Amino acid sequence: MSKVKCGLIVSDFDGTLLSTKQTISDNVKNAINEYVAAGGIFAVCTGRMLASILPRVRSLGLKGLVAAYQGTVIADIESGRLIRSGGFTVDEGVEICRVLEDHGEAINTYADDAMYTSLAGDDKLLSVYENVTGIEGVRVNGKMSEFVKEHSLSCQKIVSVVMPDKKRALYDYLVEKFSERFEVTYSAAVLVELSPKGDDKGAALKYIADYYKIPLENTVAVGDNLNDLPMIEAAGTGVAVANALEELKTYADDVCPSCDDDGIAFVIRKYGLA
Repeated sequence: MSKVKCGLIVSDFDGTLLSTKQTISDNVKNAINEYVAAGGIFAVCTGRMLASILPRVRSLGLKGLVAAYQGTVIADIESGRLIRSGGFTVDEGVEICRVLEDHGEAINTYADDAMYTSLAGDDKLLSVYENVTGIEGVRVNGKMSEFVKEHSLSCQKIVSVVMPDKKRALYDYLVEKFSERFEVTYSAAVLVELSPKGDDKGAALKYIADYYKIPLENTVAVGDNLNDLPMIEAAGTGVAVANALEELKTYADDVCPSCDDDGIAFVIRKYGLA
């Protein structure tokens, strides 16, 4: 029987565990099952909503904890019970939305299990996002800032959906505006995201490691995008998949095969199992 070499492996989902074809290979599933059977803890930490990621990790047979909304929410997979839950205050959400509105940006706000969007119902980017996540957005007519205020929404995450060639400029603008107070990052090619300060994937990894009483030096984190950087830096070993941003690779301790070449299976067998 296999023996565990590293106690905890935390993986991003989209672009890392999930292939570009939106599938997870049998090779990856078998590696996860072998690692868990040997006593290892395999956890997913994603920017997705909890309602979006729960069905996916349950389908893998995973138990224990899952982190959603960049780590703002941590929940028990089997029951869906919230273990940790953060979010913006209503005033913070209104402020962020107003800044994005003044900048002419489309906005998605996420509160618990709902996604509210200012994008048109027939918007192609919105359609792709809904198909990938399995979550249908609630269309907001008028200003998102007023909607957040009127409904007293405590948002776990606020996102602007932009064309890829405009993403970096918006990110830089929001970093200058908000980085001292809020987390600013990006994940997919069209998403610039804000979450509460301290609620990032690095904090989530530390929380999960502490929950299972696993020393940080005995953890591995795997990711592909800028929002994965905090957990790449927090883990004992940080690994970037081959399809990751070049910037992320410079911070990682290792680079594994891409999400389409079973990178997670490689990581489990190299670092997780003796």
